[in-house]
Amino acid sequence: MASSDAFSSPRLARRGGEKLRFEELTEPQILALAISLEEDDARIYEQYADAVRESYPESAQIFAQMAEEEHRHRRRLLELYQEKFGDRIPLIRRQDVRGFLERRPVWLMEPIDIEKIRRQAEAAEYETRIFYRRAAQKSQDAAIRKLLGDLAAEESVHEAKAEALESSLITHDVQAREAETRRRQLLLQVIQPGLAGLMDGSVSTLAPIFAAALATHDTWSTFLVGLAAALGAGISMAFAEGMSDTGLITGRGSPWFRGTVTGVMTALGGLFHTLPFLIPQFRTALGVAIAVVVVELITIAWIRRRYMDTPFLSAVFQVVVGGFLVFLTGILIGSA
Repeated sequence: MASSDAFSSPRLARRGGEKLRFEELTEPQILALAISLEEDDARIYEQYADAVRESYPESAQIFAQMAEEEHRHRRRLLELYQEKFGDRIPLIRRQDVRGFLERRPVWLMEPIDIEKIRRQAEAAEYETRIFYRRAAQKSQDAAIRKLLGDLAAEESVHEAKAEALESSLITHDVQAREAETRRRQLLLQVIQPGLAGLMDGSVSTLAPIFAAALATHDTWSTFLVGLAAALGAGISMAFAEGMSDTGLITGRGSPWFRGTVTGVMTALGGLFHTLPFLIPQFRTALGVAIAVVVVELITIAWIRRRYMDTPFLSAVFQVVVGGFLVFLTGILIGSA
């Protein structure tokens, strides 16, 4: 039994995080890497299924079946490895070998994008198929070469099977439901918190910025006041939104993601009409800032019309009246 070949090779211990080259791998290492790949892919598909089961049950069924297929591949690889090299399997993973794509964990895909997940699954199947083909060509052992070649062919069938499952399980009605779910998730997890932040940043910072401008007639001082107001409001809104709910019941997604969206948009809302005060000439800076405010308010009204189904004139009236009152407050205080 040639198990020592898998462990005695100094290539497995590289300095400074240097990755292995595929051409350097021995047959035991190739089989060990294949086992690791199948374990990883099965676990990833199971995570995909869990992540999308509530919103996309048909797609979850597809990923669960793909995970079971990977488990079957792993068992066949394990049986051959034990037959050829014994029970001790070297630890070698895709991140140890050059050329493999990094797989993003599902928790880094907030908000859940079903199309992005499907594309990543397709890329994984393609990458694994290419690996098995190259590994089969490299192997000198007939049994190993046969199994790797069979798995390469099955990965091709697996990819076609996944497409066939998708076409049979995901009907036009299911696609319509999934599209509506994606729209609702985009609305709850991105548009609503982003719009809330943009409105708060654009409106709430008007009073301190224009009060400082009219009180000092100093563009640099006004810029510093606006910068502080925008960043402070962004931090405050990020924490407020992130701590408002976990998203588990409301379907609003990760509080970290939602809070970040709200905080960034709040800060941007305040910064847009702060940046003109980098212009040294006070009257010019003030005129540009007022023009920016008008564009901001109209943009917010359009977003409300586009995504919140608010009539445009009603949205303009709500946003402009509120913004004008805050703007007028800043002018009155700054002119006192």
